[in-house]
Amino acid sequence: MTSYLARLSPVPTFPEYTGPHEVGTVDIELPAAELDAVSPSPDENLSTIQYRVFYPCEPDSKLKTVSWLPTPQREYVSAYTRFLGAGSLLADFISFFPRHLHSIAIPVRKNAPILKPTTENKKWPVMFFSHGLGGNRNAYSHLCGSIASHGMIVIAPEHRDGSAPISYIRDVPSNNSLSEKSAARKAKRTIGYTRYSHTPSPEVEAGRNTQLKIRLWELGLIHDSVLKLDLGEQLKNLNTSFSSLEQFKGMLDVHTPGKTSFAGHSFGAATVAQFVKSIFYSPRNHEAPAEYECLFSPSSRSPLISQITPHTPIILLDIWCLPLRAESTRWLWDQPFPCYAPEGPGGSALLAVESQAFYNWRVHLKATKRLLSPDPSSSNYGFGTVESKQKWAEPNFFYAISSAHLSQSDFGLLFPRLTKHVFGSQEPERVMKLNVRAVLQLVRSNGIPISSTSAQDMEMLDGKEGIETSSDEKIFGRKEEVRGWSWISTDVEDLKDVDDEAEAKGDVENTKVKEPSQVVVGNEIMKQQDGTAERL
Repeated sequence: MTSYLARLSPVPTFPEYTGPHEVGTVDIELPAAELDAVSPSPDENLSTIQYRVFYPCEPDSKLKTVSWLPTPQREYVSAYTRFLGAGSLLADFISFFPRHLHSIAIPVRKNAPILKPTTENKKWPVMFFSHGLGGNRNAYSHLCGSIASHGMIVIAPEHRDGSAPISYIRDVPSNNSLSEKSAARKAKRTIGYTRYSHTPSPEVEAGRNTQLKIRLWELGLIHDSVLKLDLGEQLKNLNTSFSSLEQFKGMLDVHTPGKTSFAGHSFGAATVAQFVKSIFYSPRNHEAPAEYECLFSPSSRSPLISQITPHTPIILLDIWCLPLRAESTRWLWDQPFPCYAPEGPGGSALLAVESQAFYNWRVHLKATKRLLSPDPSSSNYGFGTVESKQKWAEPNFFYAISSAHLSQSDFGLLFPRLTKHVFGSQEPERVMKLNVRAVLQLVRSNGIPISSTSAQDMEMLDGKEGIETSSDEKIFGRKEEVRGWSWISTDVEDLKDVDDEAEAKGDVENTKVKEPSQVVVGNEIMKQQDGTAERL
């Protein structure tokens, strides 16, 4: 009876990280006014920026873990329920019941002392990870923590653009406040989820551009704060559970051009693509047509200009292309990723991983192939068919068989029965490991020091296959060397019968390819409403 009840109401748990390091975490919220903005604020009410840091830490079993649901937990459960389509009264009612969700813990050590870097330059490499719709700073904790366990500091922002189910902005206390700690705990503003149609239209384009402006501005401020953390400058952390950030001084490799990695999932991957390209092409903004709307443009003095180089590693998990294809920003869409600059390494600095759901979304797959190519404006670019003076390496482009859009987030791990029953996903823990292996190999192959992938994670029989574990070349193999992991050709001609331009313009009737029938949290692929489909 006990085991039966446990199956009925288990507390979801995460698997342990498989890297050689323990993982610590710090929750950071900083006043925006104390940071150097590289672009004007898109919303005067956004007085702070918030992110979680995952980092290699000193082992200490006495330190606390971190709740996966942020505080206040009931409000977060209610917000997620509304996000799934329930009315406010039902959402508030449901929030009282799944109390076991409140007990989910991220297997990290809260506010742990950072581990002394083991790299040659005595600094940890850094990655930024941007969440998708329905995400927040905790929603990709296993992916971020897994990467951190292999010797990397991962910065996970919480975007305040209306893409999180709910987000809270703390009051920024005055310097003369006698109750600064108390004031810092109070929320100045609550930002709920902003629901847009997933069918392209001028209104949707304007709304998504507004969201991207906020996301890019936040990433610029967070990047500045990370530079200041490494320099040891005093920053006022409004999250008073850990106000001192001095331990990060001199620990982050964020000043070396091209060595900071940028990653994201879904809308977060689109954010990263727009961020990197906006920075890299900002000196050429004068070449853009008059109708081009620049969403983010750092000044020539910004450290971001030197940080983003053709060698900057870019990781795109189930990237959602539609926000990038707005008519007002089409000029930037038509520019290739920095890795295709004449001095760049080509696609070897680029990783894109699709779920099977997005792979089967053929019209979107064609758009993704365009984005990953050296000429996104072309309808027939193919690495193997186009004569060019520059022979680029193809990007690392793969999909995990029997995976869902949620498989790259914590939801796939925490709710495997749900994702299997509704989305048909299989082996969620293994799919997550495949994604982590690919991310590690991408940064490793681009000269960023990272710990070895274990023989167990590489699925080597007792570690005796004679392959060096310092490199995981199999994960980038094109002949299905890894079970359930398939390479995708970036040849746009493979989908020449697919009209992705019609879809980008909202002309759904002229698209010949069926959309995925899977439903994912927050409608990130499709939601059925009154017999009509909304796609994202």
